[in-house]
Amino acid sequence: MTYRVTIDPRENCIACCNCHTNCPEVFELNPDDGLAQIRAEHRPDGASPGEGAVPDSLEECVRLAEDLCPVTIVHVEKQG
Repeated sequence: MTYRVTIDPRENCIACCNCHTNCPEVFELNPDDGLAQIRAEHRPDGASPGEGAVPDSLEECVRLAEDLCPVTIVHVEKQG
């Protein structure tokens, strides 16, 4: 099972650091615009910085990031 993870709308990110502090395996700050993004290893080829997929083993950490996002732009949805 995998989980689809999105940061949407990404431009509403306030760079509070909750997502990447609590789930650094999946999230990081983009050095160019300072907004949260999904690490490249979890983004399909050609995906935007705010779109990705993670395995079951990372569900707990992405759910925590979703819960702690003060602007509610981190979304996690079960796939397959």
